[in-house]
Amino acid sequence: MSAGSIIAVIDYGMGNLRSVSKALEHVAGDKQVIVTADPAVVAAAERVVFPGQGAMPDCMRELDARGLRPVVLAAAKDKPFLGICIGLQMLFDHSEEGDFAGLGVFAGDVTRFPEAKMFAADGQRLKVPHMGWNNVAHKPHALWADIDDGARFYFVHSYCVQPADSTLVTGTTDYGIPFTCAVGRDNIFAVQFHPEKSARDGLQLLQNFVEWRP
Repeated sequence: MSAGSIIAVIDYGMGNLRSVSKALEHVAGDKQVIVTADPAVVAAAERVVFPGQGAMPDCMRELDARGLRPVVLAAAKDKPFLGICIGLQMLFDHSEEGDFAGLGVFAGDVTRFPEAKMFAADGQRLKVPHMGWNNVAHKPHALWADIDDGARFYFVHSYCVQPADSTLVTGTTDYGIPFTCAVGRDNIFAVQFHPEKSARDGLQLLQNFVEWRP
């Protein structure tokens, strides 16, 4: 199989990537899904998925320890690129979590949900992390094709991104406060939720990514 038909799922040692790869394989058609820590494979792939779980400082350190930062930044410049969960947060300048620098692909910060505002509409205290299903309001984008505005996706996170440029925002969710849960620009699309755990709509988003021609 040619490198041009490969979808590379970047493995920098953080999180179980099996669910991401299996969901992609389900919608990939004749493309090959490869979970890889090899910069050469990532560089040769047609499109790249950048997932992540855990604390952002740990993720950034592991990314650098494996020598993957340069190839991730290169892929974010010119390949169809999908960030998932921490893979969204790492694209920004800085995170409050550990006071740590990100990749700086996008200007903005990653901040913790503010405890003082963690209340539902009925006054009930909301727990952090934000864990479970929640509705996503989205703006027009190819990756939202055939997904209803307000569709539900699965989240697990304590921090959310604050883009400096509001035109990046392609999806928002409410959890005590409205927060950005999806961004998109040129060849990059990234989401805070887990499409691989989000049933039909999650698979639809992944299929849209597989077919995307930015």
